[in-house]
Amino acid sequence: MTYRVIGIVAFLILAPFLGGLLSGIDRKISARMQGRIGPSIFQPFYDVQKLLSKQFIVVNYAQIFLVVSFLATIIVTGMMFFGGSDILLCFFLLSTGATFLIFAACITNSPYSNIGASRELFQMLCYEPAVLLACIGFYLATGSFNVSDIIQADLPAIIKTPGFFVAFVFILTIKLRKSPFDLSASHHPHQELVKGITTDMGARTLALYEIAEWYEHVFLMGFVGLFFIWKNPWSYLLAVVAVLATYFLEILIDNTSARVKWHTMFKLAWGVTILVAGVNLIILMVMA
Repeated sequence: MTYRVIGIVAFLILAPFLGGLLSGIDRKISARMQGRIGPSIFQPFYDVQKLLSKQFIVVNYAQIFLVVSFLATIIVTGMMFFGGSDILLCFFLLSTGATFLIFAACITNSPYSNIGASRELFQMLCYEPAVLLACIGFYLATGSFNVSDIIQADLPAIIKTPGFFVAFVFILTIKLRKSPFDLSASHHPHQELVKGITTDMGARTLALYEIAEWYEHVFLMGFVGLFFIWKNPWSYLLAVVAVLATYFLEILIDNTSARVKWHTMFKLAWGVTILVAGVNLIILMVMA
């Protein structure tokens, strides 16, 4: 019980710092790949601080409530995950948070925000099958959906679930809003939708959205690391290496890929999921 409380408190306090640091490292590495020096790795913290210090302007009171709900849902999701709870329930709650974000974009008067919301909803359709299959893969490999049981397995889940891992990393590009799948929102206003779902957010509301993304990224990276953790204490070091390698891969893909159209994203996401995760699922069911 003690380690669960520690995990919850650690996520609640450390996640925004780790998430912001990951975002800063992302921007620094991206700049180097593009031949630029790039900002400080602490720039995301400065940006959020500046947004919070701006005049409070209400675009829509309902939007503020929905963005706060989005942030709260993401935080609860991460607390449940790092507290050892059911991963299936965690992702169901994460999808609920994404729904709050979609509603927050829908109720504004900006056409860019509305179209971004529609695209966000479509992106959920693309990545949810891979997420669900990844959870099922953990159950077939360890006999439990609970994080507390998975990390006490005799062997790391990745041994039995490589296909599920590949599928999840593939759709992780969608969840992290990186090219070629950054259809609904972009970290830079250099697309046909400007900033997509965040176009019509006020400064402080946008700051809350950024903080929510930091929490979400830490949760997603924690799920990646879960594939490599078992009862051996040294496995946590392996998980950290795997998480850093995966995040670097996502940065590389982001800087070497052009944005694709929605139907291409759908075909790729479902195609890879069915091919690698589906085959892995069949193998596990046959071996069971």
